[in-house]
Amino acid sequence: MADQSCSRRRFLSYLAASPVFLGHLEDIDGSARNFDLFSRLLEQEPTLIASARHALNVFDFEPVAKKKLPPAHWAYLATGSDDDGTIRANREGFNRYELRVRRLVDVSRIDSSVGIFGAKWPTPIVINPVGSQRAFHPEGEIAVARAAKALNHLQVLSTVATTSFEDISAARGQPVWFQLYHLPDWSQTLQLIKRVEKAGCPAIAFTVDLLGGSNRETLVRDAQSDTRTCSNCHAGGRPMPGVVSVGFRDNRRKPMLADFPAATSESSTPTWDYVKRMRDATSMKLLLKGIVTREDAELAVQHGVDGLFVSNHGGRAENSLRATITSLPDVVAGVANRIPVIVDGGFRRGTDIFKGLGLGATAIGIGRPYIWGLAAFGQEGVEVVLTLLRRELELVMRQAGTVSIKAITRDYIVARAS
Repeated sequence: MADQSCSRRRFLSYLAASPVFLGHLEDIDGSARNFDLFSRLLEQEPTLIASARHALNVFDFEPVAKKKLPPAHWAYLATGSDDDGTIRANREGFNRYELRVRRLVDVSRIDSSVGIFGAKWPTPIVINPVGSQRAFHPEGEIAVARAAKALNHLQVLSTVATTSFEDISAARGQPVWFQLYHLPDWSQTLQLIKRVEKAGCPAIAFTVDLLGGSNRETLVRDAQSDTRTCSNCHAGGRPMPGVVSVGFRDNRRKPMLADFPAATSESSTPTWDYVKRMRDATSMKLLLKGIVTREDAELAVQHGVDGLFVSNHGGRAENSLRATITSLPDVVAGVANRIPVIVDGGFRRGTDIFKGLGLGATAIGIGRPYIWGLAAFGQEGVEVVLTLLRRELELVMRQAGTVSIKAITRDYIVARAS
């Protein structure tokens, strides 16, 4: 719905810039009435929900979040790579699959729980790491952690969070998982690993899809309309996450990086030897985030990795135009049931989640939807986003005749005829 509304406004804006069209309007009857009508059409906005409880689906939160956020903060959330083609591909990928549903199954009781590394969760929906959450709401990651606690979701915290791992774990009521970026030298990486391990972190997810950098044109272009003085909050001016490397220019608002000593040496781009080094440095579960091929999945298992995230950083890493849902079967084949696989990228509906599970994922990660909820209505918005997705998943499980997550298999997924 939000995409359709945006497309309509863009089309009308295009017409507004056309002297041929404007001249035609004027010539119809020589009055301003036609201009007034066109202006009203151009100014139409999607109807905004007044509270979280009015939402029918997660898309209802997006326009509210956009309206409330400063342009630069919205641009950071919305951006992809290059022309944002992979963001669109992630959503369009779900249309490549249909559901093959069964009838006359007793679905009066549904079990949507999953087990990951010995822990049981009531839902396969994982709260994925998103950086700088206080850019979207004053309580940021704390509000999300409280929502995760209220509904008992697995939460993963970003290296570039605006709240410390220790404070988030306290708000969540138990240690969360930690997402780790590559840092300029090994001593800094090791410091982060040991810090979260000491705080009880059960698992770290090393992000490997941004090692080559990212061309975030939407972030740069749309942020230019923000007239605020960025240096009031960010030393060195407007930050460019993903455009400028993870070395960052200003870590005052990043408590996991704020007290770091300066890098003593410049490390090379990580390879599989670096993964082995991480594996040997900790007893925590080690996952790689950003694996999208069978070959790399096989290598991950060979190097002792405990789990994978099939991810393209929500379309922000590279403009491959390959959806994560279509990459998933490739990775699952490489893993061959030896380690858990979590997939993220464009999941917005219960049917999307069902398809991911049917194609072999252990769990599903979401990012932008819960941030829309956070930006729109704080903790309550996050809780409603999670509740809507859980409700939709359980509904499609009943519709398909699958009474548990394990029952959702490839038998229920059919490739759509082109």
